[in-house]
Amino acid sequence: METLQEVWQAVSKYCKTQVNEVTFNAWFTTISLQKIEGSNVILYVNTPFLKNIIEDNYKGILVDAFTEVLKFPVKVVIITEEDKPISPIKFVDTSEQYEYTFDTFIVGSSNRFAHAASLAVAENDGIIYNPLFIWGNSGLGKTHLLSAISTRIKEKFPDKKIVLATCEAFTNEVIYCLQHGTMHKLREKYRNVDVLLIDDIQFIAGKEATQEEFFNTFNELYEKRKQIVLTSDRPPKDIDSIPERLVGRFEAGIIADIQPPEYETRIGILKRKAQLMNFKLPEDILIYVADNVKSNIRQLEGVVKKLQAYSMIYDNITLSVAENTIRDIKRDDEPEPVTIKRIIESVSSVYNVSVDDIYSQRQDAEISHARQVAMYVIRKITDTSLKNIGKEFDKDHSTVLYSCNKIDNLILKNDIEERKVEKVMRNLTGKTPPKFK
Repeated sequence: METLQEVWQAVSKYCKTQVNEVTFNAWFTTISLQKIEGSNVILYVNTPFLKNIIEDNYKGILVDAFTEVLKFPVKVVIITEEDKPISPIKFVDTSEQYEYTFDTFIVGSSNRFAHAASLAVAENDGIIYNPLFIWGNSGLGKTHLLSAISTRIKEKFPDKKIVLATCEAFTNEVIYCLQHGTMHKLREKYRNVDVLLIDDIQFIAGKEATQEEFFNTFNELYEKRKQIVLTSDRPPKDIDSIPERLVGRFEAGIIADIQPPEYETRIGILKRKAQLMNFKLPEDILIYVADNVKSNIRQLEGVVKKLQAYSMIYDNITLSVAENTIRDIKRDDEPEPVTIKRIIESVSSVYNVSVDDIYSQRQDAEISHARQVAMYVIRKITDTSLKNIGKEFDKDHSTVLYSCNKIDNLILKNDIEERKVEKVMRNLTGKTPPKFK
């Protein structure tokens, strides 16, 4: 490999196989490869805090990655500005310099309320919606809105102190501060603010120490009338393994959802992205892409980037080039068909009952109930007949009908059961089903 950039790209690829995506984005993307001197690899991060986290938790992975890529043993040294006043080398893809502001956010019916609520929070000096909770699937613009709020508040109210962080970063800071006895520093950072913006709050699920710290942080800021904005990939009531007291706090303000962009919004996003990249998309290609990439704004932006790259090679971009560009994305964009097998697996996951037990003839209460839910969901979202559902479980059609009626009545009376059945369906379709009537 000839350049530092190539080395770092190969190292990053290796590291992605060793940690989950959230961890990689939270920590590894903060690193810059400064230089390589013999067997010494010099890495740069902005703050001592980042240096301590990476050295304590991920330095071994980095050593392994550089050794694998360079094919000789290395020593990794992590520096900050305090260690050595050298301007870091940061490899940036200029085509991705997309400013996340309200001006670059394309508004449509799928996101209008979330945009309006975010703008209201950013424009008002006082508290208007608190907390503001924005939820929707990945790639629909939640992080864009969070960044836009931060940018607008900085412009209008420069004296306000703002903290914008991912939930994963907050969690890692809690762990680090607990280990090193420096919780006072964490509280000073997160509780002495005017605006707290937390992305992907769903990652707080199952992390008791983080939940406790965030609960107390939330309460203190709320009582001081400080603005809180949270994003998630699901509504508060559907975040597993968090206490009701947190769900209640999240639901205390305004909840705004973002849905996949409709056709007109997709067209607007494509045009705006191309404009920001000084690239003109032919009308027929614009329409083709909007027709075929439907569920993810990030994918739309990626297509424009690819087409711009092709335009630098070819004299003109044809429809054939566009078709090749989105072939893989289009395949990913198509929802996986809902099958009985997938329904049983979803019920198994939500109700914590094995697939084998659901198919068995066991009559334990929890197993029988999960089996009845499976019959109900199959009947609800597929066109499978009662008779064929019965065959699936070695039951007659009257048993299936009884099970469906029982679950239908139960979810009308029991909110917890309704949420569970909704979750089973959302796991299959990616959408929260309409309320049961």
